Amino acid sequence: MQINPRKAAIVGCGFVGASIAFRFLQQGLFSRLVLLDANRDKAEGEAMDLSDGLPYGASMEITAGTYDDIADCALVVITAGANQKPGETRLDLIGKNIAILREILGEITARDFGGILLIVSNPVDVLTYAAWKLSGYPRGRVIGSGTVLDTGRLKQLVGEELGVDSRNVHALIIGEHGDSELAVWSEANVSGLDLEDFCRIRRWRPREAGADLPAALDRLYRTVRDSAYEIIRRKGATYYGIAMAVGRIAAAIVKDEHAVLPISVVLEGQYGLEGVALSIPSLVGRDGLEEILEIPLSPEESRALAASARQMEEAIASLGL
Repeated sequence: MQINPRKAAIVGCGFVGASIAFRFLQQGLFSRLVLLDANRDKAEGEAMDLSDGLPYGASMEITAGTYDDIADCALVVITAGANQKPGETRLDLIGKNIAILREILGEITARDFGGILLIVSNPVDVLTYAAWKLSGYPRGRVIGSGTVLDTGRLKQLVGEELGVDSRNVHALIIGEHGDSELAVWSEANVSGLDLEDFCRIRRWRPREAGADLPAALDRLYRTVRDSAYEIIRRKGATYYGIAMAVGRIAAAIVKDEHAVLPISVVLEGQYGLEGVALSIPSLVGRDGLEEILEIPLSPEESRALAASARQMEEAIASLGL
């Protein structure tokens, strides 16, 4: 079946799925958006609510649908699954969400779907690997939202700390989208200026008495790593930030941007790792994953990435794929 490059579907209409749909409406990336949910009334209600805003947004058709409606989609976003509760890690969700993912993939692969699968449900790295394995689709067509959100959080915090627009901050979170993720400080910069040079030029001083730049950066990293826990503790769930991150990935695909984004991808020897999916900076375009970038890492960062990979390997092994 011929793919409609302006058509997308979202599977799962909870807080995350609905927020992503709202973001897509704002962006005007698609002319057709199909919403699917185990609760058909929920999908229909979200489609109706979103459609009420169409006179003030992009021109598009938003409907509730079935899996028969996804065959010609360029992009299918999977958000369905159990939400992370206070005190839970993302890895605690594996048992619940792998069963849901199996059911969804069974429906999708039964159709002549030739587009890109974007996994957002957590634990996203484990589920991205499982989706690739279970679907049989090429690696480039099965990606996860990865640490695009975490990276955005890091840029925002670094920008606030250094007093500079976060859009000028170039820094990455890689590895697991979770507790074992790491910040690649060795390559971080502000519009090409090394962080130390930028701080020297700006005569930057840390907010904490007696702290230095490494201590300040470590504090920011820990804030990013624990951010979801803090948000969930306060409001029960996270959804606006991830919706913005997914919108960024979708834009890179629809506009064939060849953008560099730390999406979750299945590794085949990169960084000396395979049989695992991790969030790694990659080129993203019309065909999904175009290339995994092996960026320089410090010895400490390489060890941290390997440790993160081991945790994901153990989680994947528990699935019996």
